[in-house]
Amino acid sequence: MNHQDNNLVVGMGELLWDLLPEERKIGGAPANFAYHISQFGLAGCVVSAIGDDALGREILEDFNAKGLEHVIETVDFPTGTVRVALDSNGIPRYEIMECVAWDHIPFTSRIEALAKRTRAVCFGSLAQRNPVSGSTIRSFLDAMPAENNTLIVFDANLRLNFYSRETLCESMERCNILKINDEELEVISNMLDMTGPDIKKKCRELAESYDLEILILTCGVEGSYVFTRESTSFQPTPIVEVADTVGAGDSFTAAFIAALLKGKSTLEAHALAVKTSAFVCTQKGATPKLPEEITGTGA
Repeated sequence: MNHQDNNLVVGMGELLWDLLPEERKIGGAPANFAYHISQFGLAGCVVSAIGDDALGREILEDFNAKGLEHVIETVDFPTGTVRVALDSNGIPRYEIMECVAWDHIPFTSRIEALAKRTRAVCFGSLAQRNPVSGSTIRSFLDAMPAENNTLIVFDANLRLNFYSRETLCESMERCNILKINDEELEVISNMLDMTGPDIKKKCRELAESYDLEILILTCGVEGSYVFTRESTSFQPTPIVEVADTVGAGDSFTAAFIAALLKGKSTLEAHALAVKTSAFVCTQKGATPKLPEEITGTGA
């Protein structure tokens, strides 16, 4: 696949095995994001780290088989794993192992060179729980091209207690697109002493405080909002038969960013994101193959 040199779309951070009740699947929001981006015909690339172990090698084999680009360093820590339990509604609960490879992503010359050709990057809070990977993410953002059209997406993805006020505030300062869900909005509002029940008002206040171009708020079955400086878009969540919700948020982000990079409007991007994540909810696992009617990549 030939891509323009400077059109890489990077998912950066945690890379791990989701140990689901009946099987294990490769996961981590950045990998899910990059894989879905690649399904929309863009050059998705995963930046992370694995251990020198069988689980790490299996991830590389999988990505190579899928043709998914990656810059994954091997470090002296085990490849990450997460124990996932699903409740009766298919909502996941996580037990995330600590001191694993993706906590120690080094800022190598390979990763720096990649940053210089990156058009859009998506990162979260989880991979910043350790100062090594946190520092690498910040160095990557600093090395990206300074042109105004680069998209820096902070998909907060708050997990357990693996985040701090400092991490969230610095990440929001560095991004131009923020994606959060309704529970995360509550956490951030409390941290920043934003009061009042009006979620739209809070989102507007947040977007203005951090000079965001776009703020995406997903509210599960209640629908989703996209706030830009000029407009607010709301989309109801389609009613589907849910297999599980693992990775639905990552597919939403990927579809939204893919649409923007293809020159679609924010409204079109929002509609595609909703459609994509609804489809992913009907499938087991985070990275099902998307139908061509969604990706628009048919012959």
